[in-house]
Amino acid sequence: MVARLRAVLVKRPEEAYRSRDAIARQWRELGYARAPDLRNAAAQHAELVSILEGAGAEVRFLPADAAAGLDSVYVRDPVLITDAGAVILRMGKAAREGEPDAAARALREWGIPVLGRLDGAERAEAGDMVWLDAATLAVGRGFRTNDAGIARLAELLRPRGVEVVPIHLPYGNGPDEVLHLMSFLSPIDADLALVYRPLLPVPMFELLERRGYALVDVPAEEYASLGANVLALGPRDVVMVRGNPVTRARLETAGCRVREFDGSDICAPGAGGPTCLTRPIRRG
Repeated sequence: MVARLRAVLVKRPEEAYRSRDAIARQWRELGYARAPDLRNAAAQHAELVSILEGAGAEVRFLPADAAAGLDSVYVRDPVLITDAGAVILRMGKAAREGEPDAAARALREWGIPVLGRLDGAERAEAGDMVWLDAATLAVGRGFRTNDAGIARLAELLRPRGVEVVPIHLPYGNGPDEVLHLMSFLSPIDADLALVYRPLLPVPMFELLERRGYALVDVPAEEYASLGANVLALGPRDVVMVRGNPVTRARLETAGCRVREFDGSDICAPGAGGPTCLTRPIRRG
């Protein structure tokens, strides 16, 4: 999750949001803080894409799909990418249930193989998944990812030599608000992670400590503004939402290059930062 980003999947707001009328119909039902402005969101997403391309990544765009709504701009969640192919997930948020198949159709057209799928009562969202190395996947057990989903991931990945480590998440603000493992944990380098410590489960803290990670702390006043949601473009080279100056300064003190973009309409309304807006498909 911290090697140089080479190829990444995104979805433009124009394809996810579609129109002002579609936004007006959906934003309250989806639990957004407010209705995003389509024009502003498009400009802000384009700024993020420019940063990704400037860092050397090939950017691929998910097409519009009738099965997907506003939340589909957060492309990380429906799919887990592994060295052996994609795992097509099943969303814990019912309103997003069409997104995995929509993503699978695009991946198939691009020739990306599918390793497996979740089915039935199995639920998992990739925002709950953090690769600590090529053989260790930490998976948050919360309201969006259940035990059956974690068991299926373990079944698919065990033959590839990958250990799935379940991490029970805190209650947070309850089932109606998103709280993923990556809501408060962003890997920055092989031995560095950005965390919001008050929500960090003790087993996750201990796992990072055993592996020799140094931790950069997000202050309480910058958690709600997505200070903890930071995408590694490469080792200690990150992109984050503008407006988190303390977190930025702490990252720079830890030796990081920091790039920023305006997330006021593409991130803040739906509580999804740059990790949520991107699905890395190749690193190295």
